[in-house]
Amino acid sequence: MQIKEEVITVENNLEMVALVGNQDKFLKLIEQAFKSDILVRGNYIKIKGDEKEVVIVSNVFKNLLELVSQGKQLDDQLIEQTINLVKEDISPSKIFKDAILIYRGKPITAKTLGQKEYVESINKNTITFAIGPAGTGKTYLAMAQAVKALKEKQISRIILTRPAVEAGEKLGFLPGTLYEKVDPYLRPLFDALYDMMDAEKFQALIDRGTIEVAPLAYMRGRTLNNSLIILDEAQNTSPEQMKMFLTRLGFGSKMIITGDVTQIDLPHNQNSGLLVIKEILTQIDKVSFINLTGKDVVRHKLVQNIVEAYKKYEEGKK
Repeated sequence: MQIKEEVITVENNLEMVALVGNQDKFLKLIEQAFKSDILVRGNYIKIKGDEKEVVIVSNVFKNLLELVSQGKQLDDQLIEQTINLVKEDISPSKIFKDAILIYRGKPITAKTLGQKEYVESINKNTITFAIGPAGTGKTYLAMAQAVKALKEKQISRIILTRPAVEAGEKLGFLPGTLYEKVDPYLRPLFDALYDMMDAEKFQALIDRGTIEVAPLAYMRGRTLNNSLIILDEAQNTSPEQMKMFLTRLGFGSKMIITGDVTQIDLPHNQNSGLLVIKEILTQIDKVSFINLTGKDVVRHKLVQNIVEAYKKYEEGKK
């Protein structure tokens, strides 16, 4: 093992304070992730250890400094994401650079390479399928793109739908309005929207029909023009439902279809429309399939470990 020592000088004291965090909180997170010795004194950071790791640690600090200089506010999650990206030789500043939306001063951005490819796919294609496990930002980023498109007047409506498998798509027996009936099934979409706009504005858009929420069965027979349509939990569609949904596409519209093929709630003898459609549409222009993985999980780090553990377990069973 070759030992290397590198010194990083931070001229701006405020940037140093932001970098190491309150009571050295961020510094401790970086120290826990590596074996190298890290010493912070005054305006310099000294890193000593295995040559290859020192290069990585140095790049972590340099990338974090670049983020701080761009006005980013560091937090635990951003530190962990930066470490993971640098380990894979990916520049975090390029990933986090372009905000989809800014709400109450908080930028909403892609946070992994897979998420960045997903956002770029939505911008370039008419139909984007995002397939991946829980916590990879499939729904959240789709909602952000929809709100952005509405604000920029690229579309006139946002339409949110998902199959209400638990209710067998038969919601008539439930009390209340259609909105109240489908609320439990579309709650994850609402939660994402509340992160991007005030509750009063959201309700006003619902009342005007600018944002429409409906179970998948209510899409039949319609043509959806000038809209961004999001189908969530698409793994729980049948092949017939998927075909019905995709053929609702009208002029000036885009579709985003999200799903997790490891969480199919359909009866065992029924195929998932999300699994079948990938075989049918892979060669169609303006249709893109983005596969997100455990590396794209941006929830608590333990969630990423759980996703990977389940993946290994399923692979072992096969």
